[in-house]
Amino acid sequence: MQETDLYPPIKTLLESQGYTVKSEIGAADVVARRGAEPPVIVELKLGFSLTLFHQAVARLAVAEEVYIAVAHRPGKRFAQSVKANVKLARRLGLGVMTVRLSDGLVSVHCDPGPYAPRKSKTRQARLLREFAKRQGDPNAGGQIRQGLVTAYRQDALKLALFLFENGASKGAEVARATKVEHATRMMRENHYGWFEKVDTGVYGLSPAGAQAAGQAGEVLGS
Repeated sequence: MQETDLYPPIKTLLESQGYTVKSEIGAADVVARRGAEPPVIVELKLGFSLTLFHQAVARLAVAEEVYIAVAHRPGKRFAQSVKANVKLARRLGLGVMTVRLSDGLVSVHCDPGPYAPRKSKTRQARLLREFAKRQGDPNAGGQIRQGLVTAYRQDALKLALFLFENGASKGAEVARATKVEHATRMMRENHYGWFEKVDTGVYGLSPAGAQAAGQAGEVLGS
């Protein structure tokens, strides 16, 4: 598979729309012109890359309509990659095409043009809630998601630490002492496997919970 394999299907698509198409004009991989309209440029690569976006952004200096085109690949991972890169392309004012080389099918995922994403108030509120509830700054910026200390995990550690120091207790008592409003529900749901139900509304620590409580001071800063 070569980048040149992408050119014939794209040329065919653009010509079917009334464009005259030529390759390797100046620094551009593909240039299409329809009458007196401004040119359309397509930059070709086998896969998405930062270099491809750099090249396409540079072409915006000579044309308003610039597309990036990559070879289509089967599978969920590629579909996710297309979705993520379309978001980036829209932010940059670029279009995105994929070319299925088995039959020459060209799919246009987005066209060039200005784009202003809608802000999600729900997501922003969730972000700010987590920021406000997070005790201290226990994570290293840029670390992998697994093992992150969230506000929920910090609350669970508070519960585990209380039970470690006081033994099995009623949920309401744990909630009052730790100021974790949903203590009973958290122990019942037992997301981390730290809690064990001893009696109705009474919870103690599992061996894993006792181990977590022993390290709670590092996370809670106590």
